Amino acid sequence: MKISEKQKLVELVVDDIYQAYPELIERFGESGRLRTLEDNHHHLDHLDTAFLMGNSTFFLDNTKWLNTVLTSRGVGTQLIIDNYQRLLKWMEKVSFEQPDEREVYREYLHAGIKELNSPS
Repeated sequence: MKISEKQKLVELVVDDIYQAYPELIERFGESGRLRTLEDNHHHLDHLDTAFLMGNSTFFLDNTKWLNTVLTSRGVGTQLIIDNYQRLLKWMEKVSFEQPDEREVYREYLHAGIKELNSPS
């Protein structure tokens, strides 16, 4: 995915999150919003790396680690799932460089959601 498309996707997702959860700005402030932008860039970087590796393990390992870190900071697992669902939703509005890239990202995001929904 081109950098400009990645930036567009991240902005769509983060705007959508903060419209759905306006209390997040009160709870975490502007630094929380910046962190959400950064986190979404990381999600896409990990998806891209897993795509290039041809294996979801890299993305799923990061998903597990992210859940541990964010839940320790008071961010619930459901918000991560919600974020992944919003990535799935807004991916339709951006262009991908490789023919199967979008579908593989979808597959990995669904696997990440399944992982987050499974009992520990």
